[in-house]
Amino acid sequence: MRHKVAGWKLGRNTAHRRSLLRNLVTSLILEERVETTVPKAKAMRPHVEKMITLGKRGDLAARRQALAYLMTGAAVDKLFDTIGPRFGDRQGGYLRIVRTGFQKGDGAEKAFIELLGSEKLIDEKRQKRAEVRSKRAAEAKKAMEEAEAGAQPGGAEPSAPAAEGEDKDK
Repeated sequence: MRHKVAGWKLGRNTAHRRSLLRNLVTSLILEERVETTVPKAKAMRPHVEKMITLGKRGDLAARRQALAYLMTGAAVDKLFDTIGPRFGDRQGGYLRIVRTGFQKGDGAEKAFIELLGSEKLIDEKRQKRAEVRSKRAAEAKKAMEEAEAGAQPGGAEPSAPAAEGEDKDK
């Protein structure tokens, strides 16, 4: 029986598990959406919610506690400047776990864990990636057309001259 056994071990020792969760929480705060396995998402949820609560408090002591846990200063700045105020009136429930399917190698169940209200940011990122992708495709198409046009006016390309020293009488 698992009475009063809280938390997830995730098949790792304490130090590895702690650093894994710190990295996941930092990445989630920076990116606002992370794909991971369902047990990892469930294990990191309390840590993220605690960080957001610190971000809502906004005082120096809370900033120092967040800095002690999160891996980068950029994550702390984003937590206190944008994420904390965004959830100012909400009493918990800052995350959403969306199951996506199964991992190819070992069949583990995958999920997106994301902050609520991050849909706009994710759509902007998706749109930016699509623009960059279409721009690269247009440049590649233009380069191919230029290469084709360069080969057309001259007719067939001249064959390479015979190497010196070859016997032509053979």
